[in-house]
Amino acid sequence: MKAIKCITRGLGLLICLIAFAIPALAQDYDLVINNGRVIDPETMFDNVANVGIKDGKIVAITKARIKGKQTIDATGHVVAPGFIDTHYHATDVFATKMALRDGVTTGMDLEAGSFNVKGWYDEKAKSGWQVNYGTTASLLYSRMAVHDPETELSAPIDFKDIQVYAAKALTDGVEGWAETKSSVEDMNKVLQILDEDLRQGAIGVAVPGAYMAKGMTSYELFAAQRAGANYGRLTSVHTRYHLLSETPTEAPIAFDEVFTNAMLLDAPLLMAHNNDYGWWEIEEKLQLARDKGLNMWSEYYPYAAGSTAITAAFLAPSEWVEKKGYRYEDTIYDPIDDKYLTNETYAALMKNDPGRSVVVEFPYRKAWMNHWLAIPHMTIASDAMAGVGENGKLLPWDADWSEYRGHPRTSGSRGACFRMGREQGVPLMFTIAQASYWPAKHLGDSGLESMKERGRLQKGKVADITIFDPKTITDNSGFKAGQHGIPTTGIPYVIVNGTIVVKDSKVLPVKAGQPIRFPVEAEGRFKPLKVEGWFDKHTIGLNPDLLEHLHDDTGMGVILEGDKN
Repeated sequence: MKAIKCITRGLGLLICLIAFAIPALAQDYDLVINNGRVIDPETMFDNVANVGIKDGKIVAITKARIKGKQTIDATGHVVAPGFIDTHYHATDVFATKMALRDGVTTGMDLEAGSFNVKGWYDEKAKSGWQVNYGTTASLLYSRMAVHDPETELSAPIDFKDIQVYAAKALTDGVEGWAETKSSVEDMNKVLQILDEDLRQGAIGVAVPGAYMAKGMTSYELFAAQRAGANYGRLTSVHTRYHLLSETPTEAPIAFDEVFTNAMLLDAPLLMAHNNDYGWWEIEEKLQLARDKGLNMWSEYYPYAAGSTAITAAFLAPSEWVEKKGYRYEDTIYDPIDDKYLTNETYAALMKNDPGRSVVVEFPYRKAWMNHWLAIPHMTIASDAMAGVGENGKLLPWDADWSEYRGHPRTSGSRGACFRMGREQGVPLMFTIAQASYWPAKHLGDSGLESMKERGRLQKGKVADITIFDPKTITDNSGFKAGQHGIPTTGIPYVIVNGTIVVKDSKVLPVKAGQPIRFPVEAEGRFKPLKVEGWFDKHTIGLNPDLLEHLHDDTGMGVILEGDKN
């Protein structure tokens, strides 16, 4: 009998311990997402489940009922890996707020990049940032530092600063960064800057080549891609013939230029906004490249209009009006002044505000957009612009959405893609892969550890999560003044590194973002270009007396520098 009493007393104690242990274990989660449709493109998991999050990581995906310090009921909603934007010029607080409403958890400017990468990351870390952030070493800014010394570049800058520095570069009447060909000495200075930024952890090299088509020689492009390849990192390229459809400057020819370099250098390649003429040829070649094991992919945004700086070479009258046959009055819209340009207002802006961003309409895109929704490894990337108001100045974080003046893709790219995908019957798994998984996979395959644990909804991965209603998610922004920044709806929650940043469709003043960056290295990998060294390596040798002609304008010196005429 005593033994039975002891057993009974022991069982009672055990039951009490279990009763106390259950709520203790439940409270061990920082955040729980219950009853959502969990979708993970990497594993093809698609089921209703509960997600437990602790210390910024996903620690449980289960059918069992769980509780946490915070709980989200995701009934009727998709729980997806947070959306990743690799073409994100919106490096200011208001534009970032718009991106969050569009489901973005990571925004990286890989196309234009930054100058002084160390300082750029330091500034973001000091101020705190709402989404994860990353950047590349910029060939544009590196060329500006060398060819436009009047800009006095030293402090960290990125795309939001382009207006100021483009104007400074024009003070002598020449945009050196865009028009001046580099000598070997110049090239070495440019490459040194790129190498230092790569040493400091830049994700790769940014080559907005269309803006430098006149000044950037093919060898300088090759050397810039090699600078990134020395670290095993990508080049993100806006090709020099982007938009062009006439021979001998068809857009795919410029892709072949960067593709050949990347293939020979065994380096990753990201084709920026491949949503213009020749995209079909480029996508076919990218697929063949991936079939051969090469790490190459592309981006698109779902709009028939683009946005760029007024100084873009392809907008010059000789190109846009005379060669293409377009009229400014029909195709070039100024979101700041809320009107289309004329020849006269174009010339005035070129003179007085060369950094001004304008919206460029391409009617032929409308027939193409639905195809982009269905192309594997073609990722959604907004080409988001800075969050400026009608005076051209950056808006404060708490500005009204209607105050934004810019391209609606900044606020609605993912909302538009999910809406269009729903209308066209694109599988939800596929659209999520375009928005989250494929950008993370390709960046992770380049060695970027922080991307290997994002873009997935799996146990052990970072809790960057976007929760949306698949039946209602939609863009709302448009091209009329006051509509540019109207946010996407149907995304009630966005979680960054385990922290709720969007709650009930309201952006909270929370800075949960972390740097997306390679580790800083102790030493750089720059090796200067030498004309004599080129011949030593690539020929059987020459009479030393002949070397005196290598730097003559009419001699072999042009092998690296290009003809200056």
